[in-house]
Amino acid sequence: MNRKKVEILAPAGSYESMTAAVNAGADAVYIGGSRFGARAYANNLDEEAMLRAIDYVHLHGCRLYMTVNTLMKEEELSGLFEYLNPYYKQGLDAAIVQDFGVFSYLREHFPELPLHASTQMTITGAYGARLLKEMGASRVVTARELSLKEIREIRDQVDIEIESFVHGALCYCYSGQCLMSSLIGGRSGNRGRCAQTCRLPYEVRQGGKSLNKKDERYVLSLKDLCTLDLIPDMIEAGVYSMKIEGRMKSSRYTAGVVSIYRKYADRYLEYGREDYRVDPADRRMLLDLFDRGGFSDGYYREHNGRHMVALKEKPAFREGNQQLFDWLDETYVKRERQEPVRGQVRLEEGLPASLRLSLTDRWTGEEISVETEGPAAQSAMNQPITREKLLKQMGKTGGTPFVFESLEAELEGRPFLPVQALNELRRSGFRELEEAVLKPFRRGAGQSGEALREASGGSGEEESRRPPLLTAQAERPDGVEELLKIEEISRIYLDSSAIGAEKWQSLAQACHRAGKECFLSLPHVFRTETREYFQRERESFLQARFDGCLLRSAEEILFLKEMGWEGTMTFDSSLYVFNSQAKETMKELGADELTLPAELNGGELRRLGCQGDELMVYGNIPVMVSAQCVHRTVSGCDRKPGLLTLKDRMGKEFPVRNCCRFCYNIVYNSSPLSLLGQEAQVKRLAPARLRLQFTSEDPAETARIARTFADSFLFGRKGEISGSFTRGHFKRGVE
Repeated sequence: MNRKKVEILAPAGSYESMTAAVNAGADAVYIGGSRFGARAYANNLDEEAMLRAIDYVHLHGCRLYMTVNTLMKEEELSGLFEYLNPYYKQGLDAAIVQDFGVFSYLREHFPELPLHASTQMTITGAYGARLLKEMGASRVVTARELSLKEIREIRDQVDIEIESFVHGALCYCYSGQCLMSSLIGGRSGNRGRCAQTCRLPYEVRQGGKSLNKKDERYVLSLKDLCTLDLIPDMIEAGVYSMKIEGRMKSSRYTAGVVSIYRKYADRYLEYGREDYRVDPADRRMLLDLFDRGGFSDGYYREHNGRHMVALKEKPAFREGNQQLFDWLDETYVKRERQEPVRGQVRLEEGLPASLRLSLTDRWTGEEISVETEGPAAQSAMNQPITREKLLKQMGKTGGTPFVFESLEAELEGRPFLPVQALNELRRSGFRELEEAVLKPFRRGAGQSGEALREASGGSGEEESRRPPLLTAQAERPDGVEELLKIEEISRIYLDSSAIGAEKWQSLAQACHRAGKECFLSLPHVFRTETREYFQRERESFLQARFDGCLLRSAEEILFLKEMGWEGTMTFDSSLYVFNSQAKETMKELGADELTLPAELNGGELRRLGCQGDELMVYGNIPVMVSAQCVHRTVSGCDRKPGLLTLKDRMGKEFPVRNCCRFCYNIVYNSSPLSLLGQEAQVKRLAPARLRLQFTSEDPAETARIARTFADSFLFGRKGEISGSFTRGHFKRGVE
């Protein structure tokens, strides 16, 4: 197959946006069906419209990728095969997937369907890309936060297609690592229902003092991405698919942005870097289509920065460029796209009429041709049909995907054929040509195989007889010292983003002397800085003799193997296991233990099955992990780790910690999770371990809370903790 050097990938939130994108020059579109897409509020397509869309893009030399990029609950998996099978048979070009369980399910049941690893998988380097390629991915959609250098490293080390965002909205949080909308309002970004809490105003506070100006409260709202100046760099770094964000935006937005990126990608490919220039008028056009306070070129050239943050409120109203909108509507949105074909029609007395049609396939460059026969031409009694009349009648292509770029007519003798017969000959010819174009895309049905494996849930009666083990994670060394004194705690996790390598061995030895396991919690995000740190500290890591590691990123799976690690691997809740297929997949990837997700309620956890797994019962849940830095935005970077708070419009305060060692921010929920009072429900779930997660608590508070939970969950002595707390999703769950 002759692949283009660059793919312009357009968003489509509706059928109209899809056709506008194709008209504007997109090579492919990504669009959601009626279920399982990460834009649940877009005008997603029903089955009939999706099947038409698949044929439409193929007739016009494009591709369609379907978003199946939400986390699926156990009960939803049973409907996945029936949902996807019609699209698979029709010729769906790829599925974009976040859920590891869904990924392995599709690989097994739809073996010919290319799978693209969604940006929601938080792929931040070559380790994650290699892992997904080994699992069967044909493409990875990189995290938006990656630099050009990091993308180039993926290209150099892994033979896989790279798709990266070039234009549109930027999330403040690493995609797939945001629980803020979920925990505030029950609308999960992992389920396609983000409430965009990052677009709200916040007061940044420290020590009772406000650090940001009143007119600069939008500290989590990033400007939109625009990479026109970077197109040469991105192509040379290895980006194949240039992805435009905007499935919630209008058809004219889609058409306008696609047309600009088509223009500049082609300009670079034709003329090279030296003659590459961006017309200021085109930049203004993009701002006229959508403006959140200007553009930035994102993270491709620097790690973060205040200039990327909108800070000020987006104007409630701005005058639209109606002349531009009308032009886009006329040129792309309302245009009827037709493919050029070549035709030869032949009429000869007494012989069947014939029509030969051919076109050049836009994707392969090969010729596709068909020949259709109609009824025999009659001998004209009076006036035989003329060449001019024949060409005029056969040249009518309205309402078809085709238009004649050339049409020849050959007449022998004095033939005549009724207009109705000529029309049917033309219709039959175009019908056969359409079928010939679409035939290579058709597939047989997927492999349904046996019914879905039984969920691993159940009563858990046998396991529930065994009391769970109590574990604790600490971000403060002085908190570790207090936890060592509590006999009931069997394992301590040291958070590597807060506790440096110089303390690993001594703290691990202290844990072992106290008869406890010691695990190292790896960073929430694993990028270049993290890799280099652990490579430098490899001896410290190995000499500490940790009993296990808590992994929070897919990148860390292969990295640990490369480091020669042979201890226990516990996957944290950020490596999501919403369904039994995901649990099985994670174990195949090397997980010895799993942490249950924070977004499932008690009933959903029971159906999933909790035996052998770890459940968080106390702690400040990270609601955002960001490459941005609130401290740098409001005060400048001093590379000193610290704690700020974000105060929202309702008066709630969210702690924010800047992890300078690995250069990311963690925003924690405004109140800690506490499942005190839910002991009976937790016992019925029968998890193997209960985790306490300590962040900013001082040593005395750490000891008091740990003692209370040990008494309550292990010995049935009811206790309470002071201050506000939340049940998280244990009761309500998410949509």
